[in-house]
Amino acid sequence: MKIIYTSVLFLGTVTMFYSQNTNDTISKESKIEEVSITGSRNKKRTVTNTPVPVDVIDIKQVSQSTGQIEVNQLLQFAAPSFNSNKQSGSDGADSVDPATLRGLGPDQTLLLLNGKRYHQSSLINLFGTKGRGNTGSDMNTIPIGAIKRIEVLRDGASAQYGSDAIAGVINVILNDRNHGFEGNAFYGMNLFKSPGDKDVVSDHKIDGTTFNFNGNLGTKIGNKGGFGNFTVEFINKDRTIRNANPEKGYSSPREKFGDAKSQNMYFFGNVEVPLSDGLNFYSRQGFSYRKTNAYAWTRSADADGNIPEVYPNGFNPIENTTITDFTFDNGLKFKVANWDVDFYNAFGSNRFTYQIDKTINATLGIKSPTSFNAGGHSLLQNTTGFNASQQFKVLEGLNVAFGSEFRYEQFEIIKGEEASYAMYDINGNIVTSNTPGNLLVTNPLSGDVRPGGSQGFPGYSQEVNKNRNNFAAYLDTELDITKKWMISAAGRFENYNDFGSTLNGKFATRYAFTPQFAFRGSVSTGFRAPSLAQKYYSLQFTNFQGGNLVTIQLASNDSDLAKTVGIPQLKQETSLNGSAGFTFNTGKFTATIDGYYIKVKDRIVLTGNFSQDDDAIGQILIDNRIDQAQFFTNAIDTRTKGVDIILNYTENIGSGKLSATLAGNYNEMEITKVNTSEKLQGKEDTYLSPRERAFILASAPKTKINLNLNYKISKFNANVQLVRFDKVKLIGYNGADDYQLYGAKVTTDISFGYEFSKNFNLTIGSKNLFNRYPTLQTAAVDGNTESGGIFDPVQMGFAGRQAFARLNFKF
Repeated sequence: MKIIYTSVLFLGTVTMFYSQNTNDTISKESKIEEVSITGSRNKKRTVTNTPVPVDVIDIKQVSQSTGQIEVNQLLQFAAPSFNSNKQSGSDGADSVDPATLRGLGPDQTLLLLNGKRYHQSSLINLFGTKGRGNTGSDMNTIPIGAIKRIEVLRDGASAQYGSDAIAGVINVILNDRNHGFEGNAFYGMNLFKSPGDKDVVSDHKIDGTTFNFNGNLGTKIGNKGGFGNFTVEFINKDRTIRNANPEKGYSSPREKFGDAKSQNMYFFGNVEVPLSDGLNFYSRQGFSYRKTNAYAWTRSADADGNIPEVYPNGFNPIENTTITDFTFDNGLKFKVANWDVDFYNAFGSNRFTYQIDKTINATLGIKSPTSFNAGGHSLLQNTTGFNASQQFKVLEGLNVAFGSEFRYEQFEIIKGEEASYAMYDINGNIVTSNTPGNLLVTNPLSGDVRPGGSQGFPGYSQEVNKNRNNFAAYLDTELDITKKWMISAAGRFENYNDFGSTLNGKFATRYAFTPQFAFRGSVSTGFRAPSLAQKYYSLQFTNFQGGNLVTIQLASNDSDLAKTVGIPQLKQETSLNGSAGFTFNTGKFTATIDGYYIKVKDRIVLTGNFSQDDDAIGQILIDNRIDQAQFFTNAIDTRTKGVDIILNYTENIGSGKLSATLAGNYNEMEITKVNTSEKLQGKEDTYLSPRERAFILASAPKTKINLNLNYKISKFNANVQLVRFDKVKLIGYNGADDYQLYGAKVTTDISFGYEFSKNFNLTIGSKNLFNRYPTLQTAAVDGNTESGGIFDPVQMGFAGRQAFARLNFKF
């Protein structure tokens, strides 16, 4: 397996050159074919003469050599600037891995599919996760079997692509092969072995068994170059359990910590058909269905949320989450007066629904159901636009591109059944703020009021249906002043009907001192509009804090509660991005180094929790029997500085070839300002507590280093990959002195492959060969981790060693 790290120009328009043979160096121009993605098609750009860095990852090669079957986790262990966390006990996030680029929010990286904007997930990360208060795109809705390559742009691109591109852009390119059938079957299993002296226990010695099958068919359509490429894929993954060992003195409040059980089914198509000379029609269709089964926090026998007559020993609620995702993009490509035009419509939708089993509404007592429809949420996005581009003979070449888009978005919250969210009195009537307290069912063991709603995940109590539209127009130019020096400039105007207009720009340049050595750099402004979910999402839920169950109201930004406490209306985030670096290429050896600076103002996050002691809303919370409340707000300004270094080397050794890649990222973020509203001056530690600060800063480790070695000789190849994740510090519920420190760890993946024929090859290997786990937390902080387990979800994962086999075949 070889990952190609290179440099590609992304300026609203994309042109790149890509090597189809990953065993040859990318510098050999004879092995490189042009691939035009969208917008202007500058025929003069190659991988070595562009000013903006992009990681180009050949998915087929990477997936064949690793135990990764999902896009997020594949990128997590392949791209140093990319970070994604597996979650446990985090509600919907157990089904979607929150992902970040350069440590910024999940919603500050834009996802494209074949150069067109891809819709976001309807999930908003709340607690137990990185990126809390943020939405983001779910790359795992795209099957690996349908992907040709992925391009990770490591530079701000709001001036080209619009909102969400503050940190960069990830462009997923679908397979376009026009003949034959390819597929693979994957089987993996986690071989449980506890680190230390049985600090961790599991229900089984072998768990997390995973089966993956995908098939990809390419076919010609007509006799003028049309094609159809279709993929079906199925994934079945069992859960892993990694519990604290009570015999070692651990008192973790969760009995079932680990990866969720999941089933995924996909269908994706990529079709392009010439309708006449100079007129091409294309269509991309995608459907994914995911069902996950995850354990929530344990309710003990004497917990306020338990009815001992129903669950004498307590219970572990189960969250069954169903995600349906649909994509339908269509367009026409044609020429008008020497302009290349692309007119398109891109539609996408994402829907979550929750079914909570093995649970109870404690205020209904023994009459309570044990299974509830908790409702859900959905997001719809439709984008209509065009791009036009043309090259002109000015100096050494001028490329001009312009375009426009109109986007419609709709966000819904789907109401759950009444008993999934309501609190009842002893007569079975819904409790309101006017209901006398002596009518509430209380826990006879503790004397506390029993919580209402389905335990583990309360249902949504109100329906929400909000929409907005957006108009955008952009212009970008790219000029080769001399054969050594090029410059590019781009600008974009956007108008949202719910908060106004914005104008952003970008300038980039590259100068080649020699054919092998060049300087590149860029500066840009950026923005991100608040998502509909951030503006209108609301939920009342229960959470464990230091082992104690509390009721929390997450109030929408337009709610009376938010206005009462002085939370202002959300506005756009803005950014200033700068980068500068050098490239060096001798053929066998290539090196790139890129420094970056990202300043974000008015970043939207969740506040800390306001309690009943608060002088502004404390009484309101008491009247509504809510322990705490939190809000979405433009709470912080951040500054991020970092460096990416990528070294590539290939050498013939004996009859084989060795390919080596060393890629590292240094990333340092600081919170420069807390934007407390005027009414909340003096409450900065509540507005953004040390705990919330720590979670924001822990979105990425300070350093991440990937070393990949691949040796291929005849029909045999071997691959070794080492990834080092730096230390991460998180804060507990008891203040800054109560923290969890997760030390630096190195994971090792190894695989061996053999080609039995042109049509069959087999790969066997191990992911996390030496069974590395995150730092185990001591008994002193049990019950105080965010996950409720013996460690929190951090970048390296928490499932331990996996052995796998993958059979690849084609006809």
